[in-house]
Amino acid sequence: MTNLHHSPTDIWLPLPVAAWQDTYETLHLWTQIVGKIRLALAPKINHWWHSTLYVTPHGLTTSTIPYGTRNFQITFNFLLHQLLIETSDGMTQIIELTPRSVSNFYQAVINALKEISIDVRIWTMPQEIAAPIPFEQDEKHTAYDKEYAQRFWQILVQAERILSRFRSGYAGNEASANKSILMILPYQNIQILDAP
Repeated sequence: MTNLHHSPTDIWLPLPVAAWQDTYETLHLWTQIVGKIRLALAPKINHWWHSTLYVTPHGLTTSTIPYGTRNFQITFNFLLHQLLIETSDGMTQIIELTPRSVSNFYQAVINALKEISIDVRIWTMPQEIAAPIPFEQDEKHTAYDKEYAQRFWQILVQAERILSRFRSGYAGNEASANKSILMILPYQNIQILDAP
């Protein structure tokens, strides 16, 4: 088991953009693939909240997605460095998170879903990035640094913790902290934007 914290002062690990730029770009595209699967299959919810990924104690997850008479979820586990696809009828597919192209990752995810009888079609053009390359053609983005992936996730854990605490005193209509939009803007630091 990985112990990421040695003292209470190192919960905000440094995440310099220049040091993890390549991993960031690859991970951003991998999460778009998973997010687009959720977007394609989950029931529509206002403000597009059915397309978000949620912070978990081990990574990021789609949460439950209905599919026929079953449910499934896809989880990025940044402690074990695996993508887990789990179904309500006990089936599991595991894809190792290692340096690999977006094209390879996309094909691995689609094949893993087919192995457990889940068929999904997504629009394979990445969104909100300059010069997008369709997922199935992207051999450019291949980096995955385990340490920086964990640091990124740990920052999300802390941000989610703080947002949950911050909103707890408010009794009016609000978006939950889990539904706050966590965005990574290219070539910038992490910014947390309130959901509309």
